[in-house]
Amino acid sequence: MNPSRKPLIAANWKMYKTVAEAVSFIKSIQEETGPCADLEVVIAPPFTALKAVGDNLTQQGFSLAAQNCHWEEKGAFTGEVSPIMLSDLGCNYVIVGHSERRQLFGETDETVRRKAAAVLAAGMVPVVCVGEVLEQREQGKTFEVVGRQVEGALSGLSARQAELLVIAYEPVWAIGTGRTATAAQAQEVHALIRKTLAALFNKEVEKKGRILYGGSVKPDNIDLLMAEPDIDGVLVGGASLEVGSFKRLVQFKS
Repeated sequence: MNPSRKPLIAANWKMYKTVAEAVSFIKSIQEETGPCADLEVVIAPPFTALKAVGDNLTQQGFSLAAQNCHWEEKGAFTGEVSPIMLSDLGCNYVIVGHSERRQLFGETDETVRRKAAAVLAAGMVPVVCVGEVLEQREQGKTFEVVGRQVEGALSGLSARQAELLVIAYEPVWAIGTGRTATAAQAQEVHALIRKTLAALFNKEVEKKGRILYGGSVKPDNIDLLMAEPDIDGVLVGGASLEVGSFKRLVQFKS
């Protein structure tokens, strides 16, 4: 973690929690942690709970995120939600290109690029997910795959836009599997992403861009991850669903 970049701890609840469960969690975690002045805590509930969660985010440092969006402002896209609608609900962040979206729903670097640009245009911050599957890592293609995904997602953006967005590196082989990249493995890829930002834009984007790690993040590995110089936070799935474990992540020791 670099002190010049504010840490970001993001909870991706995926398809879990009813509205009542979400509100109960939000009230409890804010009581447990109090204001978070030195970091950002971002909660991404299901679409159904966005309004209720947003209405109950009262502590300093807590922000609302959506898990996905369409790239158009409006139109005949049954079942989709536009960035404008999410902004209207009070979202500050939108996750785009999560590995589950890529693997299960056919999202590509191009659709991720369009979504990221649309989120920025709507005044929110995209959390752009990138990462390799196990076969690609075993074939030594991690840098090639991740570099291509970063370049594809950020194509056409200005340096100012690139400074604002967040990149989340999530090795697909470590998501929900119990397998975790070591802190050193994660740092190696984060350093590559940071160099890619410099090559695509400039040194200022390299210095200011925040890069999160996501992939079986737990209370017992958060401190090691956050000690790495290019890891600015985490995107958390399972460990964000229980107040006690998520509190420990928010209160990481650097």
